[in-house]
Amino acid sequence: MNSSQAQALRSKWHKTKLLLQHRGIKPFVPDTRKYTKANLKSMLEKYGMVYVKPDRGTFGKGVMRVEQEEGQRFAYQHEEKRLEFKNVEALYVSLSKKIGKKSYLIQKGIHLLRHQKRYFDIRVMVQRNAKGPWESTGIIGRLGHPRKIVTNYHSGGKPMALEELLQSHLPKSKQAELVKKLNAMGITIAAQLQKTYPNFRQIGVDIGLDRSSTPWIIEVNTKPDPYIFNQLKDKSMYRKVLSYWRLANQKKKATGSKKAKSS
Repeated sequence: MNSSQAQALRSKWHKTKLLLQHRGIKPFVPDTRKYTKANLKSMLEKYGMVYVKPDRGTFGKGVMRVEQEEGQRFAYQHEEKRLEFKNVEALYVSLSKKIGKKSYLIQKGIHLLRHQKRYFDIRVMVQRNAKGPWESTGIIGRLGHPRKIVTNYHSGGKPMALEELLQSHLPKSKQAELVKKLNAMGITIAAQLQKTYPNFRQIGVDIGLDRSSTPWIIEVNTKPDPYIFNQLKDKSMYRKVLSYWRLANQKKKATGSKKAKSS
């Protein structure tokens, strides 16, 4: 993959547009638009709560949860700090100061399921095997820090077995159905992105469940961390993810050396 392709794959906006081209995936992509004053105002009016996030970025850095409260009051939370405003103008000024000149997106807010009063989401790891086809190699829950809005491990989130997080929300049979659906969704997403970018070998799909257990694709990470799976007691999933991750790196190095020789 050349540097311009790699740059494009780091753009959440670019990946969102590619996912929206697939009829089967489109219903699970939350409404996402570029950050502008008009979009902020209209999306808050429509959804009441949105996430404002950097177009390029990792580990949940820079993500803000923005809400329109009763009586036309507004608020946003960044990390552990929450600020309140009397009108949308003041909200926009404060957000824009924090954002600066960086490219940001606004995404429809998903009211995530909770475990012990903490939000959680799901990471589905999808990797290409030695023969080439995509496989869903791991699935794990990510329990958010009690005072933060993101679930990333690097922001204080806790990787956990998915069954533990789902046990108070879904019976065992429904959990199995959901896992099957999420694994299939991950493979479909990888195949869709591969149409445009044929050379990448792994993705981490972050999926949030709303209160009706409907899955929403929050983000697709093309440089997923395999080591969060090492937090599980059962190491079999981690071993598989890590072996495929190493294979992807070997293939990447081999492709790089071939290019160097031919140039």
